[in-house]
Amino acid sequence: MTTTPIAHRATAVAARASELSKVYGQGETQVVALDRVTVDFVQGEFTAIMGPSGSGKSTLMHCVAGLDTFSSGSVRLGDTELSTLKDKQLTQLRRDKIGFIFQAFNLLPTLTALENITLPMDIAGRKPDKQWLDQVIEMIGLAGRLSHRPTQLSGGQQQRVAVARALASQPEIIFGDEPTGNLDSRAGAEVLGFLRNSVRELGQTVVVVTHDPVAASYSDRVIFLADGQIVDEMLHPSAEGVLDRMKAFDAKGRTS
Repeated sequence: MTTTPIAHRATAVAARASELSKVYGQGETQVVALDRVTVDFVQGEFTAIMGPSGSGKSTLMHCVAGLDTFSSGSVRLGDTELSTLKDKQLTQLRRDKIGFIFQAFNLLPTLTALENITLPMDIAGRKPDKQWLDQVIEMIGLAGRLSHRPTQLSGGQQQRVAVARALASQPEIIFGDEPTGNLDSRAGAEVLGFLRNSVRELGQTVVVVTHDPVAASYSDRVIFLADGQIVDEMLHPSAEGVLDRMKAFDAKGRTS
């Protein structure tokens, strides 16, 4: 395994968390979900966030993506500090600069695949860049299914539509929360391949939370969380290497 300092990479940064903490409750019921986490998400890189249940991996993603508030610290998306934004500004930032892919596909059943893909831009009153949109649609391989509604598509095809929707507005960063969690292995591999290609061919920045070592192996690096803190990082991961590292964490947890 190769490791490098997590917060000091000499590359342009798409998003940065500094001393980020998230605390629920007070006194005896207090739960520290994130404990002074500092991490960079590098432009043009695919990062996977992993850790055991309750480690804070989803909380970290939600705070960096502007989906949840944080107790202390800093989150910057490009040059924008999220804590300084009002609700309306934060909504606009999520709409214009961030793409989201969730485990539940979150497609509108009354719209066609193409209408679902362009929906965020339609709501914002923006016209999609046709050349970019055509490139995205070609990459996900759904050109012949654009007029179909979600119920006429398989689960894998629906998630491909969700990936295209996230990419279509040319966001600065895409976040995925267990994006292949509802898919079989073949469909999941297709979706992960499209995300990998979006980084390689389109220069996209992708961050996904996953519990699956195979999904993590598509990334450029994996960061591991435990008890609300980043405890390790792996570059150029393999599924076997990630699995071994997760087993080591599990064994340490049982003996601590």
